[in-house]
Amino acid sequence: MRQRVEAIYRSDSRRVLATLIRLLGDFDLAEEALHDAFIAAVQQWPRDGLPANPRAWLVSAGRFKAIDSLRRRARFDASKRHLVAELEEAASAFLEGEDVEDDRLRLIFTCCHPALPADAQVPLTLREVCDLKTEEIARAFLSSPSTIAQRIVRAKAKIRDAHIPYQVPALAELPERLDNVLRVIYLVFNEGYSASSGDSLTRTDLSAEAIRLARLLLELLPDPEVMGLLALMLLHDSRRAARATADGELVLLDDQDRTLWDHGQIAEGLALVAQAMASRRVGAYLLQAAIAAVHAQAADAAVTDWRQIVGLYDVLQRLVQSPVVALNRAVAIAMRDGPEAGLAQVDALLEAGELADYHLAHAARADFCRRLGRKDEARAAYESALALARQEPERRFIEMRLRELDG
Repeated sequence: MRQRVEAIYRSDSRRVLATLIRLLGDFDLAEEALHDAFIAAVQQWPRDGLPANPRAWLVSAGRFKAIDSLRRRARFDASKRHLVAELEEAASAFLEGEDVEDDRLRLIFTCCHPALPADAQVPLTLREVCDLKTEEIARAFLSSPSTIAQRIVRAKAKIRDAHIPYQVPALAELPERLDNVLRVIYLVFNEGYSASSGDSLTRTDLSAEAIRLARLLLELLPDPEVMGLLALMLLHDSRRAARATADGELVLLDDQDRTLWDHGQIAEGLALVAQAMASRRVGAYLLQAAIAAVHAQAADAAVTDWRQIVGLYDVLQRLVQSPVVALNRAVAIAMRDGPEAGLAQVDALLEAGELADYHLAHAARADFCRRLGRKDEARAAYESALALARQEPERRFIEMRLRELDG
């Protein structure tokens, strides 16, 4: 039973937390209630059996334990009595249904409240709602853990000091927060599709949750960018089975067995791209989905339409001033025009300094130098990439390339 509880913790704890935050209106109180609920589960479930709906049981247990805790404190602090009454009333709303069906998605919108600093909204959401570690978020933002931690602390202080309510935004307000919500969902997917650290190449639970949230969001807002994001994630996720060997070793896109790709996801992704493109409202996620669609439609790596992909990256780069987009475009240029052309682009990006700590920029430079026969430069770049990489399959791949250079 303990293993069942642990599995439920991994799969459902953040969804339970999201509901508790909505009911209790306080991150810290909800975290404490979640902890108490799982302690109760470990004690009671082996004796009473697994409840029919474990998530609802945990929400109910956490809610009552939080209220009981506040009642005890209210004996000594009269100001808590009003809070207890408010929480009991709020807790009853749990049974009444809401405009938005999913508390996790609701909280993502709440954490992206316009009153919070823009550079804190996404890190706060990823940390508190999606349970990503501060280090993981820092890598996604190409920043330091201390910087990200400070942003999160300041955002929580802002919520407390400004009494920002944990409210569900009205449907009319959802578009205002859409950009950051889409960004959060995509960052969660990316962490699941290519983990920033650890022993595994992927974290399936995060990718699946991001896709689920995007489907839910699309039901609320049938916006072309939401379609584009869902299509992008489906098209990338379709390659999951081909991205690693049975031993967990990384397989590059060009070397993947495309018969292992999930063609159901590809068909759904392509349909979404076509539907969104018909709206003539083209955004960054839709363009990236269109690039993924070109890859998905190539029978093998040799027939990939790199000219079309570079053209799409040209448009994307005009929309998004991102060094990572520029790096991906450089790789596409290298595939279309040869490694020397790609190397010039990557060198310019590295000299600008924004990607100096990004291991994939050094890995790309190393690959171009390797293909040009410039072994010493390739070795130095691979060693730079290895020093920055935190994920074991990527580290082993780079080490293999270094051994090949020495062989």
